[in-house]
Amino acid sequence: MQPPPPSRTASVGPPSAGGMSAPSTGTPGAQGPNNQQNLNQIVLEYLSKKGYSRTEAMLRKESRHATFDANQEPLDFADRTKGRQWHESYLLVKQWIDNLLDIYKPELSRLQWPLFVQCFLQTMADCYTMEARRFFEECRKPFDEEHGDDLRVLSSISDVDHVQHNDIAQLYRNNKYRLTLSKMGFATLIEFLETKVADGGKGINYLLNNHMDIHTVDRAAIGGARGLQRLMEEKKGDEQAPAEDEGIPGHHPGSANLAADATGALNRLALGPMPMEADLMEDVKAELNHEDSIYPPPPGRSTLTDAFEQRIKSEPMEDTAPSRETLPLPPSTARDVAMEVQKVKENRDRFRIEGKTGGVGPGVSVTMFTFHNTFDSVNCVEFSDDNTLAAVGTAESYIRVWSLENRALTSPNDPSSYQPSSSRRLVGHSGPVYALSFSPSAAVPEPATNGHGNHSTTPDSQPRYMLSGSADTTIRLWSLDTWTNLVVYRSHNSPVWDVRFCPHGHYFASASADRTARLWSTPQIAPLRLLVGHDSDVETIAWHPNGAYVVTGAGVGDRTVRMWNVASGAQVRIFTGHTGNITALACAPNGHIIASADDKGVIVLWDIRTGRLVKRMRGHGVGGVWSLDWSVESTVLVSGGADNSVRVWDIQPTKESTQNKTNGENGIIKIDGATINGPGSVGVAKATKVKGREQATPDMISDFKTKKSPVYKVKFTQMNLVVAGSVYLP
Repeated sequence: MQPPPPSRTASVGPPSAGGMSAPSTGTPGAQGPNNQQNLNQIVLEYLSKKGYSRTEAMLRKESRHATFDANQEPLDFADRTKGRQWHESYLLVKQWIDNLLDIYKPELSRLQWPLFVQCFLQTMADCYTMEARRFFEECRKPFDEEHGDDLRVLSSISDVDHVQHNDIAQLYRNNKYRLTLSKMGFATLIEFLETKVADGGKGINYLLNNHMDIHTVDRAAIGGARGLQRLMEEKKGDEQAPAEDEGIPGHHPGSANLAADATGALNRLALGPMPMEADLMEDVKAELNHEDSIYPPPPGRSTLTDAFEQRIKSEPMEDTAPSRETLPLPPSTARDVAMEVQKVKENRDRFRIEGKTGGVGPGVSVTMFTFHNTFDSVNCVEFSDDNTLAAVGTAESYIRVWSLENRALTSPNDPSSYQPSSSRRLVGHSGPVYALSFSPSAAVPEPATNGHGNHSTTPDSQPRYMLSGSADTTIRLWSLDTWTNLVVYRSHNSPVWDVRFCPHGHYFASASADRTARLWSTPQIAPLRLLVGHDSDVETIAWHPNGAYVVTGAGVGDRTVRMWNVASGAQVRIFTGHTGNITALACAPNGHIIASADDKGVIVLWDIRTGRLVKRMRGHGVGGVWSLDWSVESTVLVSGGADNSVRVWDIQPTKESTQNKTNGENGIIKIDGATINGPGSVGVAKATKVKGREQATPDMISDFKTKKSPVYKVKFTQMNLVVAGSVYLP
């Protein structure tokens, strides 16, 4: 039987009488009024009240060798190199964590940032300014990506007096940093510190007790299981995730590491649409002219040719378009022409969503498909782009595909005795199936009769392929014509959590528990690019609309959103600010905004061009958001998750938030002419709690609840209708 973890209440005292926190006003120690520590404390309090900060700092420096801990025992920092005690203490813990087993390393690595900040501030408080600056510059590099904003503010501290006037420093000195660790991980840490008391363990223990608020949970190791799978298991066992966010309460600024060129200038990303092939454009125009001549538009509606040209003209001119050479694609076919023509038709005739007007949101319609009698075996749900097929991946290693039109799914290879059915089972994986993705398709109508076309689709418009990712570490490509497995892609060495086709087809990307994402092309069995940089499982992946970039999100131990250049494999953006494991990603069709969601039910919007956090939206319950998608205009976001609901969100601010005086000019950002809450206004759309239950922020337009049916997938069609898939779990 494992012994219980040592108690943190038996803490040691500060290694220095210094520290920039407010002096204690409590009763002096037990050794009487003549105790040297008490006399020093009284003098320090007096100097602090009078504002003699430099004199106070010098006294702290001179009395550092007479510093006592909580048990009135002197700390033996006197024999060390002057000013390096905190530097060495930090390196002691960092090197230990770097050499830990992988089962504990991700969670304990989250300790390094708050310890780094506190060790820097403690060294500065002891008046060793040169050593503090040296420590800051030598040890800051691992945090540049995730905590860039805080580091920029802290870098201005070069003297003891600066700490008092630095907002971030005061934030960390006057608040405890929250962190959740497993009981075994925490016990391992305390055991190590107790064996290294004389080498700096005593000082680190002091920081843990006085500047950190550590919560322990009864799990062998946090993040051992996959995010969605673990959330479902916790929900069944009525185990609720900790309500507190990681970090300083209320301080989650969100930042991005922006790639720069050799001159230090910010690299501009090519966010414009991928240029259409010249021959394809001519063929599409010719087909649209033919359609207009046969079926003239009704009064008040533009021709298809005008709609196509207007769509090209309305593309943002300030955005650089990626070169077709950077993403080579196969030559276009007649099927590509038919799909582009259908996209123009849908774009012209769609239900338009322009966002909130006068405080009233658009009436978004949702069609829900609920799967029954699944015995809790469904891991993922996916819909094809032409809205004719639905597929689920199961824990029993097979895939089931349904026709949403109740059409028989047949194959040329079917024997004569085969009984046609509206569903097919695909067998091949040897482990649970966690992700599915249909190849791009469009609902191209059959030739019209008497001027009226029907709504069924031609076989050529159906998606031809489907990808699947599994716990068996493989990705499989399936033919939807013959319903057979065509290719097995092997490269990952851990379960594949997500897989996504490129918007143009041909290429696809995968995310895995081996902490990597990989880029593939369907004709080749080896990956084209390895996207390495996350510190934990890559849980979810999404493509930029132009196909030139891939976005990935990671779980516990990382919790960042990263953007990668497909052509070079280079990392071009890192977005930080989530406090939960990232479970869903979606890039807006305009190519300017990324939406990410986590297992705490928080949705965050990021501006790709500036790399800044736009705003946070809350409303989903504990269990997280499992799927996100954008409207065609990029003005409305839809989400679905474990709380049995589909929610519709407006990225524009509410009327109340724009009138809020705390918003300020710095709290508003304009994207594509739409006014959006900026980093300074995150608190404006703050969620409230009613009877212990968190209410949605004012950004939420609609809330569609299901009955005991977690929502696995939400999807906007090209007509701006929402299709959702849920699984009934009584």
